[in-house]
Amino acid sequence: MDMDAWVWWLIGAVALGIPLVMTAMPEFGMLAVGAVAAAVTAGLGGGVALQAVVFAVVSVALIAVVRPIAARHRSQRPELVSGVEALKGRSAVVMERVDASGGRIKLAGEIWSARPLHADQSFEAGQEVDVVEIDGATAVVI
Repeated sequence: MDMDAWVWWLIGAVALGIPLVMTAMPEFGMLAVGAVAAAVTAGLGGGVALQAVVFAVVSVALIAVVRPIAARHRSQRPELVSGVEALKGRSAVVMERVDASGGRIKLAGEIWSARPLHADQSFEAGQEVDVVEIDGATAVVI
């Protein structure tokens, strides 16, 4: 019972797909695609040497092209910021005096409790302040 070479390449592709799923390492997926390309080459009648070259070239090309793109996307900040992260850096208007003991600001159309970043600072009603962080339900302003 002699199996064709393309079947062995497909078995190899499946075998490379298993660690891809288990470890989430995309390199295994790229090697699996290289094995599928080698299976196609074998199915079209290419020799063993050509199959190995196709496997190597496709796998290396995918790793060389896809990995840098994936790394660049992974290191970028998300373009859509939501929740309290979206409030950082925004301007607000002081509604009630803000000092070390607290106060109120109007931020993004809502009233928030606030405190200054530095305890010796204070802001009077009507002043514009910038939100530097959100600490629980309190905006920290400068």
